[in-house]
Amino acid sequence: MQQHPQHPHGGHGHPAGGRGDRFALRLVFWETTAGCNLECIHCRRLDVAREMMRDDLSTEEALGLVNAIARAGRPILVLSGGEPLIRPDILQVARYAADKGLIVSLATNGTLVTETLAQRVKEAGIRRASISIDGADAATHDTFRALPGSFETALRGLGRLRDAGVEVQVNTTVARHNDGQIAGIYELAKSVGAVAFHAFMLVPVGCGVQIADDQMLSAERYEEVLNEFYDLSRREEMHLKATCAPHYYRILRQRARQDGTAVGGAREGMAAVTRGCLAGTNVCFVSHNGEVFPCGYLPLAAGNVRQEDFAAIWTGAPLFRSLRGEDSLGGKCGACEYRLVCSGCRARAYYATGDYLAEEPYCAYEPKRRRE
Repeated sequence: MQQHPQHPHGGHGHPAGGRGDRFALRLVFWETTAGCNLECIHCRRLDVAREMMRDDLSTEEALGLVNAIARAGRPILVLSGGEPLIRPDILQVARYAADKGLIVSLATNGTLVTETLAQRVKEAGIRRASISIDGADAATHDTFRALPGSFETALRGLGRLRDAGVEVQVNTTVARHNDGQIAGIYELAKSVGAVAFHAFMLVPVGCGVQIADDQMLSAERYEEVLNEFYDLSRREEMHLKATCAPHYYRILRQRARQDGTAVGGAREGMAAVTRGCLAGTNVCFVSHNGEVFPCGYLPLAAGNVRQEDFAAIWTGAPLFRSLRGEDSLGGKCGACEYRLVCSGCRARAYYATGDYLAEEPYCAYEPKRRRE
């Protein structure tokens, strides 16, 4: 599975889900296929195949999904996988979505990108492509991606997309295997011409469950890494975003207050208009067989686009409505003064307790009400 690119321009969709624009649909991640040419050790999928799956949405169903998403708003549509470039019709679908007014992004491992394909990606209307780089050097990345040489082929694919005029973004899963390399990966992203660097905190689902004990950083160490990430963002050299790390939005405010600077602003890009966990509030994930989830890491389905209109699921599913309740969070998340800008990772809460509304287990912060 590729981590998802996010475009620096916020979605401009119509209000969906109630309470005006606050729950507007901003990002839809679509797992276009479960097929992939890699077998990464942290993948959210346990059933990776090297070709398209029989229950992947057909071309007709894919175009219907695009139509339904466009009716629900004008979000960023992220074409992910698996490896989306395995789908023979992926660029046809991308062009169709772009013509419908959606901002289209591509999440790819980069290893299949030729010069010709990079040009076709550009012509399909794809605005940005993210490439997953999970180490500052080949040894770290290749071990995590379980494929020798994948570091070099990923960077080669990135360069081809960049040269074709597609914005490129570097995504990194932060865990023990690359602990201490965040600054090195940042410098690498800058050197290859990336416009954005997104850091993903590991979520223990799929194959991630099997490596959680070995790879999850402690809550205290995550706090240190996110503070380091904030320091890198102050350089204002590219757009930085922490994903699956809602605590960053607390840290962002704490550090900005200490520095005497405004929260957000141009250097934070989408951070100025978003908050921590967006699962089911501004974001959703459509699986390769049409199931709709709050995000790609919370394995609770709200419906299936093969049986129900996407917009109806987005606006009316009880699961999504429960995630939009301001006072629904339990434990220290419910007591936290930062709950509206953070919310804690609902997927990690589910992994730890079986309750997606429970407190975030990998947060070191103690709410003010608890301290007092």
